[in-house]
Amino acid sequence: MIPVHAGRPAVRVGLATTLGLGWLVAPSVVAAHGTTGPVPVLPDVLLAWSFDPTIVIPLAVLAIGYVLAVRHVDEAHPTNPVPRARTFFWLLGLATIFVALQSPIERYDTTLFSIHMIQHVLLMLFAAPFLALGAPITLVLRTVRPETRRRVVLPILHSLPVRIITFPVITWVLFAAVMWGTHFSPIFERSLEEPTVHQFEHLLYIVTACLFWWPVVALDPSPWRMREPARILYTFLQMPQNTFLGLAIISAPAPLYSHYATLGLDWGPGPLGDQQMAGAVMWVVGDLVFLVAILGIVVGWMRREERESAAADAREDSARAAIRERETRLAERLARERGES
Repeated sequence: MIPVHAGRPAVRVGLATTLGLGWLVAPSVVAAHGTTGPVPVLPDVLLAWSFDPTIVIPLAVLAIGYVLAVRHVDEAHPTNPVPRARTFFWLLGLATIFVALQSPIERYDTTLFSIHMIQHVLLMLFAAPFLALGAPITLVLRTVRPETRRRVVLPILHSLPVRIITFPVITWVLFAAVMWGTHFSPIFERSLEEPTVHQFEHLLYIVTACLFWWPVVALDPSPWRMREPARILYTFLQMPQNTFLGLAIISAPAPLYSHYATLGLDWGPGPLGDQQMAGAVMWVVGDLVFLVAILGIVVGWMRREERESAAADAREDSARAAIRERETRLAERLARERGES
């Protein structure tokens, strides 16, 4: 068990946020993925982008496929096109994954724990909710033929395995378990030395995060639908575990991973200071993202109630108008009957 001291975390967080990323201008040579090859530093580091086909090609296919599907739906349903915001968020989510895995962040992720943590935050707390805001399942349902939707897509969506893996309690536990399990198990250390394990870790982050954010965003159909109060509670309960995880990393009295401790860098904040910065990133950014998500749910809840209230008022107005019309017709008929008599 890693002790969490009461007074020290706040001081360390303050120092970490003050330091920021200023140390990036200092290094001269660092190693990537356990190799001895140099990684460029500022200003050259800004051009240190990677282009791994196993990452770039799937992202490109997902981007192009989504855009083509949107065009197909818009042409087939010009009066009910796909909202542009969904396309924007989908492409933003894919771009966030690209930045996390192919930008200079990837070149430093096995050299600095704080950069590695930024990578994790981008994948789990930014890319995943952006993808959920793209509502890809809804787009698939609108793109495929009715027969395919009825016989293939909907049966899969409501199948027992999908119902189990998307049950909100399970998705919440998976999200938290992956965060704790990867940071406090041999998996993290191995990911720093073995690129295959590192790639599997990234895939694990994206999949579990997408499962977690699916019911939070609630744009796509799901076997489990939660009302706004449940979604708020579901999201809010991630904050304590995220905070405690960040504080556990900040308060660790020694470096958690020998990989970072044995690099022997002659620049930067040092292994322990770098680790404290990583914990601060997880704590502060994570809690802010969850708070923004909760605010978004509340705003959406208020707007939905306003729409429902306006629709109810419209129905009542229509009913009152129909009653008045019937009363008018009855009065006219009675008047005619009196005149005839």
